[in-house]
Amino acid sequence: DVQLVESGGGLVQAGGSLRLSCAASGFTVDDYVIGWFRQAPGKEREGVSCIADGIIYYKNSVKGRFTISSDNAKNTVYLQMNSLKPEDTAVYYCAAEPGPAMCESTDFRSWGQGTQVTVSS
Repeated sequence: DVQLVESGGGLVQAGGSLRLSCAASGFTVDDYVIGWFRQAPGKEREGVSCIADGIIYYKNSVKGRFTISSDNAKNTVYLQMNSLKPEDTAVYYCAAEPGPAMCESTDFRSWGQGTQVTVSS
């Protein structure tokens, strides 16, 4: 079974940093499209960053601040988030799809449980 477990969320002040981890099991991350998505209260889930075969996508509002990476030895994908802003506050989810997939939530069938990120002003 495909399983994804996120960790690393928390409360941070504006300008701070967090690193989210997505530990995968049941498949090899290098063989899948892996995405980080977020959902704020009252808003739709949106794609933050996705990675597949070395091709990386970032939502415009996080470019230059967030970095997605993968560690094949640990079968884990990370999202390093720097210069965090209050508008980054959301539940962050990682998702996996054997592909192909755009960085759209409707393209992904396997999801983690999410981790809360709260950025205070």
